[in-house]
Amino acid sequence: MAKQLITLTVNGARYETAVGPRTSLLSLLREGLELTGTKQACAEGECGACSVVLDGRLVMSCLIFAVEADGRQLTTIEGLSEGATLHPIQAAFVEHGAVQCGFCIPGMIMAASYLLDRNPNPTEEEIRHAIAGNLCRCTGYGKIIKAIAAAAGAG
Repeated sequence: MAKQLITLTVNGARYETAVGPRTSLLSLLREGLELTGTKQACAEGECGACSVVLDGRLVMSCLIFAVEADGRQLTTIEGLSEGATLHPIQAAFVEHGAVQCGFCIPGMIMAASYLLDRNPNPTEEEIRHAIAGNLCRCTGYGKIIKAIAAAAGAG
């Protein structure tokens, strides 16, 4: 099938690229744009490792075709920090030991950032609800929840 030319803005940078009709947004990010912070795990929208913000909405990039992102704004984990300065939620994850193997962390941080952008003072229940679509096999979620709560308190 023929490739289609799309234009999208990722982390503030404009990209124009040709993609196949069945290329996932996740594949475009990782392979086409070499933004490998967004992780591929289940490829079925069940784990949250590939979470990004598309036009102000948290989405699983493995479930979206790249052509659907044409003309849209996207933020990935790489877009949260400013150079060497970590985003407050990233810093809180490090400070509170909320990272183990790190595989789920980009998606978890994107979900947490999305929550805190909309609700700067969430309850523990609201934090748990916000990250419910993200699976972690290492931490047991306790440190992740504490890191998100700490980032909320710092903001």
